[in-house]
This record gives sequence, C-alpha cells and structure tokens, in this order.
Amino acid sequence: MKGSRTQIISSISLFGLLLLTMSCKTDGESKNKASESQDTLSINILQTADIHGQLDTHPELFWEDGEIIFKDRGGLANIKTLFEKERQQNPNTIIVDGGDLIQGSGYAALSKGRVIPEIIKNMGYDVIIPGNWEVVYGKEIMLEVMNSYETQVVAHNMFHEESEEPLFPPYWIREIEGIKIGFVGLNDPDVQVRQNPIFSKGIGFTGLNKEFENTLNKLKKEKGVDVLFLVTHIGVFKQVELANNPIAKDVDYILGNDTHERIRQPVQGKYAKVTEPGAFGSFVGKLKLDFVNGKLVQDSYELIEVDPNKYPANKELQAMVDNAKTPYKENLETVIGYTKTPLYRYLTVENPMDNMITDAARWKTGVDISISNGFRFGNPIVPENGKPAPITRANLWNLLPVNEKLKTGKASGKQIKDWLEQEMHNTFSKQPLDRFGGWLVRFSGMKVEFDSQKPKGERIDKITVNGEPIQDDKLYSISACVRPGDPLDNLCRMPNVKDVEVMDYTIHDVVEEYLKKHSPVSPGLEGRAYCESLGEYSFSTVPGTEYNFQ
Repeated sequence: MKGSRTQIISSISLFGLLLLTMSCKTDGESKNKASESQDTLSINILQTADIHGQLDTHPELFWEDGEIIFKDRGGLANIKTLFEKERQQNPNTIIVDGGDLIQGSGYAALSKGRVIPEIIKNMGYDVIIPGNWEVVYGKEIMLEVMNSYETQVVAHNMFHEESEEPLFPPYWIREIEGIKIGFVGLNDPDVQVRQNPIFSKGIGFTGLNKEFENTLNKLKKEKGVDVLFLVTHIGVFKQVELANNPIAKDVDYILGNDTHERIRQPVQGKYAKVTEPGAFGSFVGKLKLDFVNGKLVQDSYELIEVDPNKYPANKELQAMVDNAKTPYKENLETVIGYTKTPLYRYLTVENPMDNMITDAARWKTGVDISISNGFRFGNPIVPENGKPAPITRANLWNLLPVNEKLKTGKASGKQIKDWLEQEMHNTFSKQPLDRFGGWLVRFSGMKVEFDSQKPKGERIDKITVNGEPIQDDKLYSISACVRPGDPLDNLCRMPNVKDVEVMDYTIHDVVEEYLKKHSPVSPGLEGRAYCESLGEYSFSTVPGTEYNFQ
C-alpha cells in the first residue's frame, strides 16, 4: 500500500483498540450506528484465472520438497461451492475472472465456447475480462459468448478495427457501504502475434498509452475510487513490470493472469501489488481488504486450492455441467491410447507431453526436426497403481486445444539457430516486455544446450540434429502446425522456410495414429533442451522477486 495507507498500517495497535472499543458497545449504540457508515468493513476479492474450459475436477501438478506430485483439484461446480461459502462468511465479496475461459478443452472447442456461458452465468461472478485465447473462435462468437454471461465484461484496450468503437466498457465500479472499488480490464496487446492471426481478425488492440493512463487517473481523481484494481491478461513478468511503472501510480492492485503462475504472496511493486492465481480452476485467489472509517488499513492474501474433499461439487451446477457435456461426451471420452509415465506440461523448457507430441509428428512426417509451440496447457495424465493411464480424446484436446494441419518445409542450420535464439529471448529476456508467455518451444530430432542468462543472440552453446552438429549451410526438414493467418513460408514464427507443404492430416490425427501403434507410451525428460543453471526441473521464476512455482 502507498502513502498514508502505510502510515495507517504502522498504527495498527490503534486499530486493535478501536475494535475492542466497538465490541464493548451496547445494543442501543450499535443500533444507532447502523444508520451511519460502518466504522470497520472487510471486502473480499476472489479471483479465478485461465480456466481454459476445464469443467471438472482433474489431476493437478505440484512441486513439493523437490519432487513432482499430483493431486485432484478444480471443477466449476466445486468452485461454485467455494464461492457460496465465501459469500456466506462475507456478503461483501466481489468475484473476478481474468480471462481464457472459453478455450482449452475439447468440450469448449467442439462447442466453440458455447458450453461455458450458462454455467458461468450461474456461478456468481461480478466482473470478467477477455484473455488472449477468447478470440480463438473469431470476434463474433467471442462477443456472443461473453455477452451471454450476463456479467459485466471490461476491457480497456480492445476495439472494433473498422469503427474503432470499444468492444467492451473499459472499467466497472462497485460501491460497498460508501467504499468505491474500481476494476479496469487490460488484455494482451500482442494477441495478434501470440495467437494465430486469423483468430483476432477485425479486433484492434492498444497498449499502455496515454488514454489508458488518463482513465486510471480519472477513476481515482474524478470518480472517487478508493481502491483501484487492474485486471490484466499480460503475464506475470509484464504485470510485475507494470506494478513498477509510473503509469500505474494510481493503481493499488494488479490481478494478473495469463502465465498460470501460483502467486501465494502478492508481489509488491513500487506502485501496486501483483497476484496471479494459477490455472484450470485449480485455485482461487482471495484478497481481504480491511477498512476503518473508509480508509484501507491492511490487506491479507490467500491462494485457496479447490480441493474437492473440502469443496464438494454444487449439485445443481454439476448437473448443468453434465448436461452441457452430453452432446460431445461419447466422442471425447473415447480412449485413444495409454501412457506408463505421467504426461505433464508445466516446466519452462522440456516436458514429457511435448516429447510425445513432437515424436509423433516426426514419426508421421519423416522430417529431421518437429516443433511444438511452448505453453503450459493440459492437465496431467497420471498412471495409478502401476497400471498405464488411459489417454482420451478429451485429454488430447487439453494437450492440443487448437487442431491444425501439419506443415513441413526446409530451413538452413543458420535459420534454425537464429529462430531458436529469438524464441529463447521471448522466454528468458531480462526485459519483461520482451517476453511472450515464458515457455520455450519444444522439439524432436534436435538437442540444444544453452545458457538462459546470456545476452540475446548468444544463449545457444551447442545444437545437434539427429546426433550430428548442426551446419549453418545445410538444409534441414522441419514440421510444425499451421498457424492460420501466417505467411505460407512461416513455420512456428520461423520465416522464409523453403519447399513448404501443408499436409492433409491434423496434429490430432497424427497423435491418435501414433498412440494406436505405440501404446503404451512412456515419454520422459531426455535433455532435448538443457540449461545447467535451470536444471532438469525448470519451473517459472520471476526475476527480482522471491516467487517460486509450487
């Protein structure tokens, strides 16, 4: 907290005395006071983020005592129970979602997000922002789905490209017992680069411009907002940077989203505190604000795990979820293979899940190198009791939520090195604004040794392709998924690729065919990309903070 609020915190003993005095008041005094503004007030802010179409409880990965473990977490009906318990304890509760609701599962994809609105409408959210994946089905479907929530949607920096009219209101204000709480939405201005460009056709984006700064100033100075929240979908690195940027001088808290990080203690920036509550509905962030005589005197934060044993599914909402799944369930719950080892995708560099996917693509296409984009999608698939775990089509959609055709081409060793250096910069740059997501691309057929701490263009120490050192002037065949809207000669952001060919099969076709032939699979970590300072298990870190993924 800033300014006079810090001084008030230092006088917390006075606050305790005030509470004691109030507890000793007679009933008559309490009744007289009821007609006036409350002396003390607690307001809770609950936040979900990056649910990615995950409707039910699922395995979740945790890093504890130097080991990966799995626990069942999440489920929209379980979150509903949590919300209800929290509101029963404190009716002055505001519930926020930070985007990426309608993409990421087979049920979301096959319905183009339409399984989501009726469920969300009945969960009790107060305000929602769009995330970078809300555009996946195109502008019109995004607007249809988000307007069907019957919940306030805000986004300061998204507009109709032709008319330059805003897609959504820029902010929302809620007043509780004389306290004004303001929420400003900010989606990632790089959506058109990070996602397939065709997804966001017709949508314009702006960044941290003067208009944005003026809005923040207006809410505090003209609208009289007491506590100002930015609800941002730009990733933890940029969110921490924003908390230290003078443009956020009027901001109190940044409710961050996008990178699926589990911030258990808010990161204190120069101007604002930053949170981010994990992903897939496995966690709910809870920020408690305490006011005395209309002034914010202290806060506390908790990252609540959505444990189904503690928060059993709300029966009515679970029935709604089950009904929404019915048209797609038979197809999606079909078993397509088995795995003897856990499949997951939470590490920043190499993951068993992507090793399987890229192995399948290289097996099918016969290329030297197969590439998978780097991200943290997909709930783990975990064998139990020594038996291989089934892999369903629903799991496949969780792993690969966009099912595109494969594309092959040829690139020189020099092209591949230059591209990979840029991808590493996107992941490991010390400049937060240069980072995209925070996860390195993955591959089969190639091994890379690198140093994430070196400057841009100097991170790679060694590359081998099929066991041989890469040669600058040699052409190598590569495969990646089509990104609709990209130039034909572009593979996974690698430009000027030669002899490009788009296959007549999709990545889902390939993985299903691969699993049918090779199940049970047992992918693990092989050092396909390795940095000594990061180690084998390289989870996200946020430079300049004490944050650790767990």
